[in-house]
Amino acid sequence: MSLTTAQPTWTLSGFGDEIHPDPRIQCAVLLALGARHIEVRSAWGINIVDLDKERLGELWAAIRAEGMGVSAIGSPIGKSNLSDPIEFELTRLDNALRAADVLEARYIRMFSFWQTEGVPVEQMRDEVMDRLGRLAERAASAGVVLVHENEKHIYGDIPERVLDIVRTVDSPALRLAWDNANYVQCGVRPVTDGFAQLAEYVEYLQVKDARRETGEVVPAGEGDGELAETITGLRDRGFAGFASLEPHLADQNALGGFSGAHQFGRAARAFRTLTDNAGVTLA
Repeated sequence: MSLTTAQPTWTLSGFGDEIHPDPRIQCAVLLALGARHIEVRSAWGINIVDLDKERLGELWAAIRAEGMGVSAIGSPIGKSNLSDPIEFELTRLDNALRAADVLEARYIRMFSFWQTEGVPVEQMRDEVMDRLGRLAERAASAGVVLVHENEKHIYGDIPERVLDIVRTVDSPALRLAWDNANYVQCGVRPVTDGFAQLAEYVEYLQVKDARRETGEVVPAGEGDGELAETITGLRDRGFAGFASLEPHLADQNALGGFSGAHQFGRAARAFRTLTDNAGVTLA
């Protein structure tokens, strides 16, 4: 995590495919909301790890034409079963690394494998750590940082297991993407239950909120995700990284979500209200 003693300024980004499949429209909406970066999960309806080099070049040209940069590759790496061979994820990582190279991105978002129904999650641990270690080693060789996002139904779904991951793998190429809504949907109070242990490893903020009672995803500050406390806590630690809007206000599924331009704007305004109140500048 970047530390600074200057006026707190965070870099605003967002998942463009939550706005529209066309990257030109994605960029236009993000620019209108004050963001000069985009997190790329898919373009033209094609997942980022499935875009060939020619399409990646076309995507990069569209992004650069708007004067924007890429905050992270929003990959699906780690959203798979341990019964799948590790080569499946190593291939997806190679594709994500290619995308990161073309799009000049330092970060790749990833996960820590689906839990198997009926099998104690503790039985996953050794295999998960081995696989994540191999992925981190390959990322380190490429000069890229993997950011693990806590997610429902994966090994790293709650703070204790997320901490286990980052301490066991023990690599500067594996850090954390903090997602408040996902923690809420796992029955966790993000700041109360996990921030003190995990804050030093947080290098990227995924911005969405959720209500504990129903699991419904809502704009930042309208749920039980302790977003205001998260912003204050990161501010006080000198966080100076990316805050990426991932609203999921119209639809959510195992591989992502959708909001549309109107709801995406609503989410951006809600988050900016919280950062303004905390004295954090979004740029």
